[in-house]
Amino acid sequence: MTREEAVQVPRETLTITDNRTGQTYEIPVLSGTAPRSAAIRATDLRQIKADADDGGLTSYDPGLVNTAGARSRITYIDGDRGILRYRGYAVEDLAIRSTFLETAYLLLYGELPTEEQLDAWTWEITHHTMLHESIKKFLDGFHYDAHPMGILIGTLGALSTFYPEARHIHDGVVRRKQIIRLIAKMPTLAAFAYRHSRGLPYVYPDNALTYTGNFLHMLFRTTEVMYQPNPVLARALDVLFILQADHGQDCSTAVCRAIGSAHTDPFSALAGAAAALYGPLHGGGAEGVLRMLSQIGTTDRIPGYIERVKRGEYLLVGFGHRTYRAGDPRARVARQIAEEVFGVTGGGPLLTIAREVERIARQDEYFAAHGLVPNLHFYAALIYQALGFPVEMFPVLLAIPRTVGWLAQWEEMLQDPEQKLSRPRQIYDGYERRDYLPVNQRGVVQAA
Repeated sequence: MTREEAVQVPRETLTITDNRTGQTYEIPVLSGTAPRSAAIRATDLRQIKADADDGGLTSYDPGLVNTAGARSRITYIDGDRGILRYRGYAVEDLAIRSTFLETAYLLLYGELPTEEQLDAWTWEITHHTMLHESIKKFLDGFHYDAHPMGILIGTLGALSTFYPEARHIHDGVVRRKQIIRLIAKMPTLAAFAYRHSRGLPYVYPDNALTYTGNFLHMLFRTTEVMYQPNPVLARALDVLFILQADHGQDCSTAVCRAIGSAHTDPFSALAGAAAALYGPLHGGGAEGVLRMLSQIGTTDRIPGYIERVKRGEYLLVGFGHRTYRAGDPRARVARQIAEEVFGVTGGGPLLTIAREVERIARQDEYFAAHGLVPNLHFYAALIYQALGFPVEMFPVLLAIPRTVGWLAQWEEMLQDPEQKLSRPRQIYDGYERRDYLPVNQRGVVQAA
């Protein structure tokens, strides 16, 4: 091999030249199993210094939009190609062929369960849905018009005091018990929060029903001796739960991992994650869709609204996605499920407007050129409304399935030897050292 050929042999490194000093650094490049997943360790930048007193180079990334905080085997997203996979399985296949509890097992344990494992797993979840009676007293302390998501966050945190052994996070048996409890009790907490906000008596779980069927029972049962949820509606909710079970290192998951890195218990970590989901920029997508459709009001106002969207005056909520530039892979399944739900319920009052908005937007070259097609939240909002949920319940309905993703990510973080207590750095833009002045001198100095 000649010297020229040797120079051209590719190496898994990145060469950086610091123009301040003229010094060159060679930094290893890490790769995951998926294509286009190369990264460098941020700490490798610390060796790049302008002088001996320099603390080393830091990467500045507001919002962590290009920072990998973990190596994960759970969820793969390729927004450029419209791909979302759980443990290697396409989310569309799971939504059509699996169930939520089977998908939950997959996310947590890495493989689809055998029939025996699935039966045992389903039995465990089903028989841990009850809440301690004192939780009802805790719920009664909330004002009658408290937001259901605020109630959910509060009761999640309170559960850590009912299960103090949950603090033993390095005990695998204890961890598994808390995972089962959280997945099982989240629908009960959500249903109780809903009924509290409506001034209705709480309905206890029915172990004879499916996971989503039982949830509908606790939400909507009134005077029936035996509540039988419509199988189409229960299945629709199950599919939406699968589609929303995990979404990689999004805002709430990053919060869950950050809190969990302090070795807190999972109830507290998930309360923090749910608080992040409460924010409209993260968990408000579906709610924003209905508010937009209500703002439009009638079909004859749609063309004018569309034109204002194109001028940048309004957003077309529920179209496009920050992550998926090639289209949200979950939306195709959600659209199909939505039509099945409308066949039972007749749809909600805003369905006609929604269908016309979708038709016009799909035919408009502006939206096609900008990749603005309906996302999951567009159809989820319509399904939720058709099922009779108020918009205040929408983030709660997202928190239930996302509990599985949070727990899978939390446990993976705990078992990752590279993970440390989360402590991001900052670029300080404030004052340098200042001397303290007595209060009677401060006005004179400021005036000068």
